[in-house]
Amino acid sequence: MKKKLNITIEENLLNKIKQYAEQHETSVSNLVQEHFEALIKTRPTLPNGMTLVEYMKSLPKSKVEFPKEMNWKDEYYKAKAKKWGYEDLL
Repeated sequence: MKKKLNITIEENLLNKIKQYAEQHETSVSNLVQEHFEALIKTRPTLPNGMTLVEYMKSLPKSKVEFPKEMNWKDEYYKAKAKKWGYEDLL
């Protein structure tokens, strides 16, 4: 069963939301409902109440061996430069 909900928001924001809803072929009410559903949706939890750090430590180690002297920061910037076509600047 659906119920009415009255909310107060800025007029400028309401106009933008109406445009967004029209572009995505939906209603403002549906957007609000989907947002509320996303807010209350249960999020996946880690096993046995572990913290994220504990979970990451429990994962198997990488099978790839990297040199101890590897400079991860330099490798990161080299990969980004290559991706964007700036490798000749390094």
